This record gives sequence, structure tokens and C-alpha cells, in this order.
Amino acid sequence: MRDRLEKMLNVEILDIEETDDKIIVYVPADKVRIAVGSGGSAVKAAELVIGKKIEVRPKE
Repeated sequence: MRDRLEKMLNVEILDIEETDDKIIVYVPADKVRIAVGSGGSAVKAAELVIGKKIEVRPKE
């Protein structure tokens, strides 16, 4: 799943936490904007493909 998310969000993923209802994705702090996409479009598209809510957080 990590590789798939990296391709969809177009950023390096540093860590992933998975719960029953969502996935928390940690990306470099300067790449959060890219991962989320314009108006959240990248995250919304990835959520549709993965089937779970995705939350993007910065990590140093």
C-alpha cells in the first residue's frame, strides 16, 4: 500500500499508521501541500481508490 500511496500523492511517505477507519500518512513537512493537492484533490482521489479516509501529517 505504501508504494501505491506514494504514487497517488506524489511524495515520499516517511511513515504510515493504519486504524480501522482511516490511514494517517506522514510526509516531509515541506511536501504536505503537494500530498494534499489543490483543494484536497490528491487525498480525495486516493481515498476513493483505497476505500478509507486519509489524513496527511508533517514529520521532520
